[in-house]
Order: sequence, then C-alpha cells, then structure tokens
Amino acid sequence: MTPPLRLILASASPRRRELLANLNFPFEVVPADIDESFTTEDEPFDLVRRLSTAKAETVAQAHPDALVLAADTVVVSRDEILGKPKTAEENLDYITRLSGRTHEVFTGHAFVLGDRRAERVVQTAVRFRKLSDGEITRYVATGEGMDKAGGYAIQGYGSALVREVRGCYFNVVGLSIPNVAELAQTFGFQLV
Repeated sequence: MTPPLRLILASASPRRRELLANLNFPFEVVPADIDESFTTEDEPFDLVRRLSTAKAETVAQAHPDALVLAADTVVVSRDEILGKPKTAEENLDYITRLSGRTHEVFTGHAFVLGDRRAERVVQTAVRFRKLSDGEITRYVATGEGMDKAGGYAIQGYGSALVREVRGCYFNVVGLSIPNVAELAQTFGFQLV
C-alpha cells in the first residue's frame, strides 16, 4: 500500500503537537469537535479508546485521503477518573488527592485511514511526592493544570510534583510516541 500523502493530528493540544513535531515529519493539525463527556460508570481504558477513535473518525470523514491520528488522556486515582479541572478549586482538589499517591494515566491512541483503524491504549503509573498545602496552592496558582487531565503538566512546573514514573513518560504528556510510531507502521507509514 502506498503511504498516504498527509498525516493529520486530530488534536488542539499544543503538547501533542510539540511531541509529534519532534519527529520532524510534516503533519497538519485539525482538531476534532466531539462530545468528550464521561460518567462515573465509564472504565478509563474503554473511555480513552472510544474518545480517541471518535476524534480520529470525525476528522477522517472530512479528510479520507489522510492518515488521521487522535488521542485522549485521563488520570485515574483510586478508581476515579479525573478529567480536566473546570475551576481552580477543582484543580486544588485534584492535586490534593494525588499528593503522596500513585495514580494511573491512560491515553488512547487511534489512527484512521479510510475504513482502516488501529488503536492502542497505553497506561503509565505516576507517583507524586507528599506535597504541603502551600506547594499545592502555589502550583494551582500557576494555572498550568487547568486544561490538563488530572490537573497537572508533568513537562512543566508539575515536574516538581512527581517522584516516579513507571512506563512511558510521553504518555503522561499526552502522546506515547513509541506507540504512535508502531501503530503508524501498520499503515506503511514510517515516522522515524
């Protein structure tokens, strides 16, 4: 099969855009507009798989000749999904819950090209160090966590919160580059 002429990242995330750009492979950005709501009954693995696939399929409908990549990330602490905080108070609550504990980061990755699909969910364990109330308040005041699953950014100020990462670091940022490269190969697309 001849590789598609174009690669599209179906995401508005600047972090995903930056990670993919590090491969020095040309791509376009076309954010997907889908309903990303979830309920307490949703299982994180199924949720990120469903949302990443829906994003990729939505953009692929308008660009059937392109290989479309989409991703979705959630943080899970004590069996509860922590999405993107809506307020500073909710962000404070998230970071307080994560302090001194290990949580899981799930990212669904989906490629769509025409009627072909490839999906993978990557799971990474992250342990926060025990944080003081002052540290939590100062971190939340940066505003960095407001548009991020779990309310923090491991690649920014949030790096000071993390004691240990078990698994793919890039997955925590929002796009597991090794897994993206492997999935792209199933379409004959070499990113590296």
